[in-house]
Amino acid sequence: MKTFQLANESSSLLSLSPKFILPEDERPQLSEKISQACEEYGFFQIVNHGIPEQVCNKMMTAITDIFNLPPEQTGQLYTTDHTKNTKLYNYYLNVEGGEKVKMWSECFSHYWYPIEDIIHLLPQEIGTQYGEAFSEYAREIGSLVRRLLGLLSIGLGIEEDFLLKIFGDQPRLRAQANFYPPCPDPELTLGLPVHTDFNALTIVLQSQVSGLQVIKDGKWIAVPVIPNAFVINLGDQIQVLSNGRFKSVHHRAVTNKLSPRVSMAMFYGPNVDTTIGPIQDLIDEEHPPRYRNYRFSEFLEEFFKQEGTRRMVKEVFELPC
Repeated sequence: MKTFQLANESSSLLSLSPKFILPEDERPQLSEKISQACEEYGFFQIVNHGIPEQVCNKMMTAITDIFNLPPEQTGQLYTTDHTKNTKLYNYYLNVEGGEKVKMWSECFSHYWYPIEDIIHLLPQEIGTQYGEAFSEYAREIGSLVRRLLGLLSIGLGIEEDFLLKIFGDQPRLRAQANFYPPCPDPELTLGLPVHTDFNALTIVLQSQVSGLQVIKDGKWIAVPVIPNAFVINLGDQIQVLSNGRFKSVHHRAVTNKLSPRVSMAMFYGPNVDTTIGPIQDLIDEEHPPRYRNYRFSEFLEEFFKQEGTRRMVKEVFELPC
């Protein structure tokens, strides 16, 4: 992190010494605000996050350049095989009669690391540009995720590093770039189907075109585009770990007639061998466990089994009341 000095603090590097620390009742209570958003919405936006704007802009440019490639090049990445690590694909919904209806979007997905596995699949110039942009972006997002998990842990009343320890040294890290072309009639289709995220935490960077919607009290609410902000979305694993206190809510992407929209989702979650279940410190007589323990590989198996539907995966692991 860059170091700073203030004019009246020229004798030393700027640090958070006691003279800067506010009394408790005057502090911003960030973990409290985040906790409230997690309980009510499962979504929130953050600004002043410390990630340079140029890093985000560089990432968005690199994504856009991939989706601007001619079909004969992007077609080489296209697959319906979800086991492939790097892939271009479409979401779809199964409807009556066994028909599959495609969503009005394309998605480019890969693991965060190693970046070399991605670069060699792209045209040389585009691959080099994407690799440089993504490597820098992933480092910044990794740091942000650790800070957010600390705030979520504090909001749950557990040790600050508790959630980070659960996910361990080898979390499941995936990226998904989304492209939504202008649509002749947005009333007839969706960019992404209604879903919850099956991971733990999602960090979304979106272009200056709205399209993301979240459901609240049975109504769809548009997530506003805020310059240089990240949308933070809680995934199913956080809802289970918090024993239902924090919400993983249904959301979708809608289309528009006028402008293309691009977004980058960075997913953080457990690896396949991690055991997930309600945190013991959050269980008592008044709050019995709402979910059974499971290995994350079991959750993934159920997730892919429900492909093409309005998935209800975490509900499979609910305990009877």
